[in-house]
Amino acid sequence: MERNILIVEDDSKIRKLLKLYLERDGYDVLEAENGEEAREIFLNFDPCFVITDLMMPKLSGEDLCRWIRLELKSDIPLIMLTAKITEAERIEGLEMGADDYIIKPFSPQEVVTRVNTVLRRASNRCSKISYKGLTIKPSYGEVSYHGTAISLTQHEFKLLYFLMRHPNQILSREQILGELYPNEEKSVIDRTVDVHVGKLRDKIETSCEAPRYFETVRGMGYRFVTH
Repeated sequence: MERNILIVEDDSKIRKLLKLYLERDGYDVLEAENGEEAREIFLNFDPCFVITDLMMPKLSGEDLCRWIRLELKSDIPLIMLTAKITEAERIEGLEMGADDYIIKPFSPQEVVTRVNTVLRRASNRCSKISYKGLTIKPSYGEVSYHGTAISLTQHEFKLLYFLMRHPNQILSREQILGELYPNEEKSVIDRTVDVHVGKLRDKIETSCEAPRYFETVRGMGYRFVTH
């Protein structure tokens, strides 16, 4: 499961402080200073968690939450940060689709604890691997590229999942055949792997001449590239 969190906060001091504490706890942190910037980052990096302030310029936290829940139909875990203190306002945020609601001022360590708690509750919702806009959800059999669904065959899905579970590692054709055909790999030729990788490139890569994800390592196998 990925541990990439998007922090949306127009106060740079708060944003940097939360980033520091979350990175100490092992999270990868993306930053946005307003809702419009957050939407662009969300589409490009598909984070596993969002922490957003409510009162922001250009696009509020409420509108960002509505966009995530209603337009993208995403159930990604989401925590709201706000100076609002009335019960009605907290209830409104939760009904809008927030998983938790933290009142300012707060302890950064409390936010980390809340994130861990929400992730445990939402573990099935966040069971995905995502790199550079490409996301696979193995529990649901779903693959998407920047939010657009991609239809794969069973073997293509298994191959993609295997490659994404081993980012930046060279996997030999023998290893891949053993994963795809565990009971019959001896009777399947290496060329089969090349065909499956070629089909993944056709469906996912924007340019097969300059692939972003599936790298051929001559004489060794294939590598799923994340950088």
